[in-house]
Amino acid sequence: MTKPFDRAELFARLQVGCRILDLQSTLTDLVKQLELALAQIKQLQGLVPICSYCKKIRDDQNYWQRVETYLAARLDARFTHGICPDCFDSILQ
Repeated sequence: MTKPFDRAELFARLQVGCRILDLQSTLTDLVKQLELALAQIKQLQGLVPICSYCKKIRDDQNYWQRVETYLAARLDARFTHGICPDCFDSILQ
């Protein structure tokens, strides 16, 4: 800025500075959200210890829980239940 300064120019520069700070803050928040999502994805990668009979999954605390419970705790998902045609034919008829 040169002296004497122009009030309108100073105001415009301050607005630009505030906008840049807001954008940087928004970007920081988005990066944190992406890092959290990536951590959740990595948590679901790899081997999942599952019972071959009842299909329950063992979590990190060595607790066995239903597949739906395990996945719902790690994903933004809700489950509905139904019967597939094969099970319908073999079990219900």
